[in-house]
Amino acid sequence: MKIISDIKEMQTLAIAARGEGKRISFVPTMGFLHEGHASLLHEGRKRGDLLVLSIFVNPTQFGVGEDFDKYPRDMERDTHIAAAAGVDVVFTPSPVGMYPAGYQTFVDVAELTLPLCGASRPGHFRGVTTVVCKLFNIVQPHIALFGKKDFQQLAVIRQMTVDLNMPVEVVGMPIIREQDGLAMSSRNKYLSSEERTSALCLSRSLQSVRAAYHSGERDAERLKQLVQNIILAEPSATIDYVELRADETLEKVATVDDRTLLALAVRVGATRLIDNCLLGEDD
Repeated sequence: MKIISDIKEMQTLAIAARGEGKRISFVPTMGFLHEGHASLLHEGRKRGDLLVLSIFVNPTQFGVGEDFDKYPRDMERDTHIAAAAGVDVVFTPSPVGMYPAGYQTFVDVAELTLPLCGASRPGHFRGVTTVVCKLFNIVQPHIALFGKKDFQQLAVIRQMTVDLNMPVEVVGMPIIREQDGLAMSSRNKYLSSEERTSALCLSRSLQSVRAAYHSGERDAERLKQLVQNIILAEPSATIDYVELRADETLEKVATVDDRTLLALAVRVGATRLIDNCLLGEDD
């Protein structure tokens, strides 16, 4: 397994691999890997001849007062996980390499970035699409894998690749959960033991709404109220948003169906967690 930090070196390797007819699979991450990331790597290993993992905590997707400086990092642990998953190349660019002095170009997807996390974190998705666009140009993948826990991010990146005619297949992979239902996230590290228990209100509310849906409830407002009641019963939990949206357009719906997305953002203590499900699908 090679570890590359130089952008030109990574790009040269990718061009050479393509020239040899190799299919490049790519998993972009901010590191502090967990089993959710590992599931993407294992699938990428199956689908490509060269598997590239990037580890880059991207400063442009963090807003003022967010957790860029304290975002968890553990490169030694990450490289062990990468090696176990069969990664060929770990790409670890520096912030100054990705955004040198005088940098002034950004990629902005207009409508899909407005609701949900886009409303709560202005500028976040501009940072995401910019860095992913740059990484696609550097790594030159045939296929890129992303987790569905960041459902809006996945939708935005798919839109970008279509709009900009990028020859990359974007694959969404299922949410990986702890045994008790909590969606795996690097930010779970921030939770105290009491907050970790409180955080189960997210997955519990998803399960309750699915049960209500399968029992015949179709009114979005009543389902939304069900979620709010469960979450607000936890003293340490505050709601950023609870939304029922069309899965492709992310537009609000009054009546739900199998393809309706239930998306949550909840602060448990100081930690912001997201989760989601499609009402007609099981994890």
